[in-house]
Amino acid sequence: MHIEPRISLVFNGECDAAFTLYEQCLGGTVTFRLTWGDSPMADQAPPDWRDKIMHATLALGDTSLSGGDVLPDQYERPQGFQLQLNLDDADAADRIFAQLADGGDVSFPLQQTFWAKRFGAVVDRFGIPWAINCGD
Repeated sequence: MHIEPRISLVFNGECDAAFTLYEQCLGGTVTFRLTWGDSPMADQAPPDWRDKIMHATLALGDTSLSGGDVLPDQYERPQGFQLQLNLDDADAADRIFAQLADGGDVSFPLQQTFWAKRFGAVVDRFGIPWAINCGD
């Protein structure tokens, strides 16, 4: 049996802006975007939701993130997990943390710890929780 876990993030109408930020700050590439209005389920979305993202894929090296805007009455703020980015470059960790923290909520400032050159935790302005860990 082959199992390939994937992460799919849910947003409340801000998926396009979030994936644009992640593409820029993480150095990935958005390889797919489908709006609700262009999907076979367009009639299930409210008229003001037609330009929202039903599904997007962000390629990050050998992995990818998926995401989309769930319908307004289905959205629940994410909790109980963090996306952890493991980096080997302290300058990149500083830059990425600052970009994710801009407009977000820092729960653990990026700093040296007993296990890492840098570690920090933040919930970005889109409600997605991140942990940045830089070991080298």
